[in-house]
Amino acid sequence: MELAGSPDQSNVRRPPGRRGVRAARRCGGRAEASRAQLRPERGCAHARPSAAAGWAGAGSTGSRPMAQVWSAEPKTRVRGGAARGLAPRRWLLLLCWLTAALGWPRASGGLSRRRWPVPYKRFSFRPEADPYCQAKYTFCPTGSTIPVMKEDDVIEVFRLQAPVWEFKYGDLLGHLKIMHDAIGFRSTLTGKNYTMEWYELFQLGNCTFPHLRPETNAPFWCNQGAACFFEGIDDLHWKENGTLVLVAAISGDTFNKMAKWVKEDNETGIYYETWTVRASPEKGAETWFDSYDCSKFVLRTYEKLAELGAEFKRIETNYTRIFLYSTEPTYLGNETSIFGPTGNMTLALAIKKFYYPFQPHLSTKEFLWSLLKIFDSVILHRQFYLFYNFEYWFLPMKFPFIKITYEEIPLPDRNRTLPAL
Repeated sequence: MELAGSPDQSNVRRPPGRRGVRAARRCGGRAEASRAQLRPERGCAHARPSAAAGWAGAGSTGSRPMAQVWSAEPKTRVRGGAARGLAPRRWLLLLCWLTAALGWPRASGGLSRRRWPVPYKRFSFRPEADPYCQAKYTFCPTGSTIPVMKEDDVIEVFRLQAPVWEFKYGDLLGHLKIMHDAIGFRSTLTGKNYTMEWYELFQLGNCTFPHLRPETNAPFWCNQGAACFFEGIDDLHWKENGTLVLVAAISGDTFNKMAKWVKEDNETGIYYETWTVRASPEKGAETWFDSYDCSKFVLRTYEKLAELGAEFKRIETNYTRIFLYSTEPTYLGNETSIFGPTGNMTLALAIKKFYYPFQPHLSTKEFLWSLLKIFDSVILHRQFYLFYNFEYWFLPMKFPFIKITYEEIPLPDRNRTLPAL
């Protein structure tokens, strides 16, 4: 299986070493970004997505189209030139502040949809990135081909987990249980190790909030995620402040079948979703929207391996999740129905006003003022506008508003399947 080729990266800044890139997968600063036009598909047809590009901050993705696809002919190249955004420490501050404290006038929208959680939408291709999307650090800089293993090989499977931004802040986010997840493999025939992970091409900030560009009427989104496969496991990175533990052993044949599934999963599941939205923190509460991030990729992969016959060890496995809490969401519409020529001007202005405090390139004074505006929208007025499946939803927020958890999700049993991830 061949990965997409490397794009032109002549003007793209590289991170401080492989360890730094892999440590900073989930969270990061904001920078210039794009909103790609996507065509959803219902049948998840096989297609060769192009290599999307984007800016990146400390620990984002962006310039290399890596393991998004196993196509030898990428359709897109990354434009060089980094566009700096909200500093990583500010994004961290914002996230922690929202967790501790957690809009604008509720606009009339469409009827509520009753299928919960709203299914994550798959797509038929990976779209070309807009030139507005820039990369600060290369995405999957050491990405390589997924090898075809000998069928009688025994492949050890490792659970990998480390704090987000570990390269910059050490174990700081580990104390807050904000972790990045990946999977490691070791061939007992060759002794070679491999790492596989899934994360944002354009960094968490761009995957969570849009840019408000004066030349575009609608919010401008830059949101894609993709898988990255490369040779080697950075033992120090995963062990020092995280986890590197053997969870299963599979045959080379099972590995090859998993690799085929990863390609198909990666070609159709192309965008990142930060939030899990639920009715309350109580067990069994209704889930309105589910996240789609690094941990969900790991869980899907474990589940596929169990389906293929893998037997996992009985050890505790926990994962980071970021929750929003609301009463039943209201469907508002898509970009055309809201921001188009015949759209709802009042609703369009309310959505843009809500997202304004989340914009990058803020001075310290502007950043602090934005925190007050966010508090007013989300806490006082209890309102949040969510962009999911390239459609807008209104969330009537409720206490405790937002929460970061580190909850146990057991390793799968091959005789039992988990709900769709």
